Order: sequence, then C-alpha cells, then structure tokens
Amino acid sequence: MADVIFFEKPGCAGNNRQKALLAEAGHTVHARDLLSEPWTADRLRPFFGDRPVAEWFNRSAPAVKSGEVDPDALDEAAALALMLKAPLLIRRPLMQVGDRRDCGFEAERVDAWIGLAAGAPEGTLEGCARAGMPPCPPPAKG
Repeated sequence: MADVIFFEKPGCAGNNRQKALLAEAGHTVHARDLLSEPWTADRLRPFFGDRPVAEWFNRSAPAVKSGEVDPDALDEAAALALMLKAPLLIRRPLMQVGDRRDCGFEAERVDAWIGLAAGAPEGTLEGCARAGMPPCPPPAKG
C-alpha cells in the first residue's frame, strides 16, 4: 500500500472517484488543492515525465475547450508558463508516491504503478464526471 500525495481540484467529482479507487485499494490518499499550491516550473515539470506537452493539459479546462489555449501548439516553456498562471490548465490529478510523480488518472497506468483493488476499471476516469452538465463553478477565492 502506498502513501499517495494527490493534487486535485477540490469538489471535482472525477477526482473524488479517483481518490475512492485509491482508498479502496488500500492506499492512503493525502489530498491537496492543486489550484492553491505554490507551483514553480521546476516543481511542476517532473509530474509530466516524458509525456508530450499536449498530454500535460486538462482538456476540460474552459480555455482549452474554447480554443483560447491550444496544447498541441505549445512548447514546454510556454506550457509551464501558462499553467503557473492558470492551474486549471493542469491535467488532474497530479500524484506522487515517494520520488515518482505522474499526471492524470489512466487506470491501467495507475494499476501497474501502485495497484488498484479490482485492477484497472473499464472506461475513462479522467475528464468531467458530470456528463451533459454545465462546467463546475470556479473555486472560491479564499
């Protein structure tokens, strides 16, 4: 069983499902607010590993959905700069176990890394869990 540092958007139904799967597998989840974390480029970059820059982005973010931000057109430095200004652009969750970091919740990848109780569930566990619903309200400034 692993201690998982889990950076989430508080109140996100998708992140809640992901945390439940981790807890069901016996992992201890330490949830943190991705949006209020004091990110730097050097601290954020390791979560993306060798993934292409376009895979670093939350495709459900309003700026991506509207076309204001095109993840396919950005280099690493530009992507990190945008994410530091607007953390909603960061693909969630960011997870850390020991020294290893990753982004997103690809169930097969997570299962191979730390294990899930019944193996990798079918279907996507990323993106908004509220199909057909309007976007979640932005988090309250506090």
